[in-house]
Amino acid sequence: MSSSADLSFSRTLPSNVFDQLEELLQQMAQAVGKGALLLTEAVLIPIDIPQEWQTQRFIVVVSEQFSALLVGFPQQMGEQRGQVFDSALNVRLSLDSEAIASFVLNLRDLFERDSHIYQKLEQYSQIPTANDAQLQSQFSLLLLKSFLPQQNSEVTELSPQIYPHVSVCQPVEQALKKQIAQERLLNQVTTKIRKTLDLHVIIATAVAQVREFLQLDRLVVYKFEASRVNSKEIINLSSISSAHFPIPPQPDYVHWTGFAPNTPQVYPKKGTQGISSSKASQQDLLNQAGSIIYEVCANDEIPSVLNNKEENSLARTTLYWEKFSKGLTLAVDDVEKTYVLQEYLLNFFREARVRAKLASPIMYEEKLWGLLIAHQCNAPRQWTESEKNLLSSVAEQLAIAIHQTELMRSLTQEKQTLEQRVVERTMALHDALVAAEAANRLKSEFLATVSHELLTPLTYVIGMSSTLLRWSFGELTQRQRDYLQTIHDSGEHLLEMINDILDLSQIEAGKAVLDITEFSLITIAESALNALKEKANTQRVNLKLDVQLNAPRDMFSADIRRVQQILWNLLTNGIKFTPEDGEVILRLWVEDNTAVFQIEDTGIGIPEEQVSQLFEKFHQLDTPYHRRYAGTGLGLALTKQLIELHRGRIEVESTVGVGSIFTVWIPAQACSNE
Repeated sequence: MSSSADLSFSRTLPSNVFDQLEELLQQMAQAVGKGALLLTEAVLIPIDIPQEWQTQRFIVVVSEQFSALLVGFPQQMGEQRGQVFDSALNVRLSLDSEAIASFVLNLRDLFERDSHIYQKLEQYSQIPTANDAQLQSQFSLLLLKSFLPQQNSEVTELSPQIYPHVSVCQPVEQALKKQIAQERLLNQVTTKIRKTLDLHVIIATAVAQVREFLQLDRLVVYKFEASRVNSKEIINLSSISSAHFPIPPQPDYVHWTGFAPNTPQVYPKKGTQGISSSKASQQDLLNQAGSIIYEVCANDEIPSVLNNKEENSLARTTLYWEKFSKGLTLAVDDVEKTYVLQEYLLNFFREARVRAKLASPIMYEEKLWGLLIAHQCNAPRQWTESEKNLLSSVAEQLAIAIHQTELMRSLTQEKQTLEQRVVERTMALHDALVAAEAANRLKSEFLATVSHELLTPLTYVIGMSSTLLRWSFGELTQRQRDYLQTIHDSGEHLLEMINDILDLSQIEAGKAVLDITEFSLITIAESALNALKEKANTQRVNLKLDVQLNAPRDMFSADIRRVQQILWNLLTNGIKFTPEDGEVILRLWVEDNTAVFQIEDTGIGIPEEQVSQLFEKFHQLDTPYHRRYAGTGLGLALTKQLIELHRGRIEVESTVGVGSIFTVWIPAQACSNE
């Protein structure tokens, strides 16, 4: 039998009366059974809702036997949803089926992005009919029992005169104490972050202390798969002693896992198994939102949710992801009310024993790294603003710790990469140096071997041609004499080159030994000029000697043969590149214990950019005259080696078209007989 009696009304009531009416409708929904749908404003928490819905409270029961709608609007507009309503409400109670269906349809339009909820609400908007008379009578009796005591509600308020033991300052004092304790907790977390770079230590400290402070059943850290900080920053908690950070005493049970989803490590959980999750393919694994990597529980009776994955609610395509990505905190006082339209989530939370939850995003570089989630397992919980602020502040501190860890990881990786590059480069340079030394040694050995092999036939060529020029066995024509002279001169030139090669090979191989003797500097200078006078006269070059030292400083200790070779090479070079009527001057003086030889010519000069190439082996400068002045390119290279063998040095000053000045410093050597 159905009833058409309408108990609908609209009036202003205190918020506590609205709460009583809400409880009555919840009782009616339980009386109807599984066929009833009960919705409150909590279902709007996961979505962005219009302004007109944000301050509205409601509860609607929809079933074939009994349907009712209770709506309340605060008189003081502008209060946000989730705030405790202490002021009066404009309350409307309706049992009219059309009004209920219209309200459900309006509610349906808010879930356009969730097709499952949208279709379910559309289905329930068709159900409301006239209420069953028995159920409506039951509701009427409940209303009467609820409203009768309200006539004397004014005497129910506490009064200091009636209850003198209650202090009006006590709530304020308690709030201040709680605020101080909360600030102290945040300071401890911040201090831990400043003292250590170990992410696992920071998370363990923060999570354990926050769970204890808020008296939570469970507090977990959820990490999304795409987050950058990886398992290398996480280690087994069993290796960390209590000296590193304070671990709360029992009944706290701490669970820890690396970021790898299939390698959990538990400390000191006693045989508790995490809620099982289905095996996924590799592609499915890539699409998963993430998993719980850390948890701390109040006692051993609370099941572990380690490695749990909320794919349905935290995937990147869901509304929850969007809200968390904006840095918003999600507060669910009762999952049975908030997720009544999402059976898959409701079953998930029932299995995990989650009745209320508070989740704050952990943002790293303006991206969602993970969540800090508080669980109340056995009963609903109305989360206060201070609790929301505390969890949000701790999440911010964890984000700072993650940023520190990532910076340190990047720096460490960069350092390792740089060190590896240095090692590889050093090894490559070492290998190249060894190869170059081996090649140079082989080259020197080859040149020395070839030079020695050439000396014997070359000696015959020079000797025979010289003999024919002096004592011919018959009359020679001028052409024959010229040919013999060319053979003789070429042989002498080749012999000079071979001797230079042998000297260079010995020096580079470290086999050259100086024969130190005492000699007269003036004598070897005069000897060098006398030996080259004929050559200079042939080229019409004037040779001069400028001695700038006195007799007592004339005696000097060095390898006389090598010094003569140095002077010979530099003077020959000067004569070669000096045009007719030019001059080459050899100056000589002593500075402290060092003999200084300076050869100045008025030759063609050397371009400044080519001076650095002057002492390279087998290298002739690229000048307009290089075809005119023949040479092997060994003379100056050998000269520099001989000077450095004496621990001396050579410098060059040159101007194109004016001439060049070669200055040689040779320190006195210790005599071998000393």
